[in-house]
Amino acid sequence: MKASQEKLYIPEHIGIIMDGNGRWAKKRGLPRPVGHTYGAKTFKTITRYISQQGVKFLTLYAFSTENWKRPLEEVNALMKIFRQYLIDSLTDFREDDIKVVFIGDRSAFAPDIIDMINETEEVAKDRKGMQLNIAMNYGGRDELLSAVKRLCLEAKEGGIDPSAITEQDISSRLYTAGQPDPDLIIRTGGEHRLSNFMLYQAAYAEFYSTDTLWPDFKPEDVDKAILEFNKRNRRFGGV
Repeated sequence: MKASQEKLYIPEHIGIIMDGNGRWAKKRGLPRPVGHTYGAKTFKTITRYISQQGVKFLTLYAFSTENWKRPLEEVNALMKIFRQYLIDSLTDFREDDIKVVFIGDRSAFAPDIIDMINETEEVAKDRKGMQLNIAMNYGGRDELLSAVKRLCLEAKEGGIDPSAITEQDISSRLYTAGQPDPDLIIRTGGEHRLSNFMLYQAAYAEFYSTDTLWPDFKPEDVDKAILEFNKRNRRFGGV
């Protein structure tokens, strides 16, 4: 970040909806999967840059529960990119001391992808730097449904009093249990919606949208988002 911005407050947790890979490719007359390949490169660059700014948690929306509805060719291409990333991730971010965690329902993926996810988390579990949450087969509603089912089961078994359930009881059963809620959510590609991303956790997050498509998103775009974040007056429901 530029020297003039050094005194800015750095969000503790940033979430990014990485949108626009397909449109980026279409604008260039290329197949949509090519956009995802370029987007994967941006993913690594931006993750490292955000870590260097002192952010403690970064959550990237990589593949939603709704993305399975996309054309089979595109889904297969995404799975190929995931496999390559997971192979690379065994060494990626090691020097940056970034801890890698996957959030979402991983049971829907092929067995080899699940094995690589587990191995990646195991290799990175003792790192002390920024925690990178990669949201794969993730949906905010699905996450809440899973948490509610767990609470219902615990109540049925007598482990919890339904009338005493608190917000903390819910948040502690989400994929992001133990993490602070995001301060800032960035969406690339020009859309202005959460698209089922961190619905519970985003209650008081500041939202920043940019027309820049994800493959074109640069470190200076991160700077712009953090600068804008610092201009917001966060009242959390107060005056």
